[in-house]
Amino acid sequence: MSTLPVIAAVDGSDDGLRALEWALDAARRRAAPLRVVHVRQYAAWAPAELLAAAPPDADDDPVLAQARARLEGHADLPVTEYVGMEGAPSVLLPELGSTAQLLVLGSRGRGGFASLLLGSNGMAAARDAECPVVVVPRPGREVHGEGPAEPGPRVVVGLHVDSPDEATLAFAFAEAALRGARLQVVAAYPWPVQSWAAPGRLVPPVIDQVAVESETRSLAEGFLAPHRTRHPGVLAEPSVLPGDAAGHLVAASKDAELTVVGRHRRRLLAPARMMGSVTQAVLLHAAGPIAVVPPAPPEE
Repeated sequence: MSTLPVIAAVDGSDDGLRALEWALDAARRRAAPLRVVHVRQYAAWAPAELLAAAPPDADDDPVLAQARARLEGHADLPVTEYVGMEGAPSVLLPELGSTAQLLVLGSRGRGGFASLLLGSNGMAAARDAECPVVVVPRPGREVHGEGPAEPGPRVVVGLHVDSPDEATLAFAFAEAALRGARLQVVAAYPWPVQSWAAPGRLVPPVIDQVAVESETRSLAEGFLAPHRTRHPGVLAEPSVLPGDAAGHLVAASKDAELTVVGRHRRRLLAPARMMGSVTQAVLLHAAGPIAVVPPAPPEE
């Protein structure tokens, strides 16, 4: 059985080249082949015969030539192939997830507005791909909060104790093991809890915060236990914190090698795949690479 490749999406931009470097490192760690893909987009008004033409030859694609030249200076390259495609990147990139173990792309490509923190192609891939998607942001994103207490490589993962995503935890533990990193598990609980006694009137909660924090920590430890058994070499440290989960994850992303979030559980009545607000906030504001992990398919 062949090993699925790590796919790097490039478009000739610096963002794409940063994604290429990250994907190369990921392929090496996984002993996986690397597939470099450039989706060349025609305008919507392009003639039908042009859109129906054969895919471009990878040898004649200047974007792939740039990527090939970038990789030539690296030793110990994995098996690498270069693929040119034509069509809408926001459609074709997510479709690549069915043939990859990881899809890596930059936070923005050549198009779009300069003020955008995440391009439409990155958002579409993170929302729709069947495999985990890593978005590599531009350097220089600033986040508030203190740095890690201990030096050394660190992977961050978000854990919602009310609806834990096993696929997200499994990916985070495996990534920490590959990197020899400790795993910071951010489990946030809502606080303060507000209740309404009458229209326009708030009353203090009759809930003990210490008890809520203790219960959240206990639940988190229970969800982490089976993953610790599978990865005994990974030091997993729960960070149980009150308030905004997105804010805590963004703060924890400072100096982290990777921040891992789940995409979203598909709702029964939802017409399409969705991303939760926490995942979107982390994609837009985290200081380093972000992995968005799709939920595991439901059991038969």
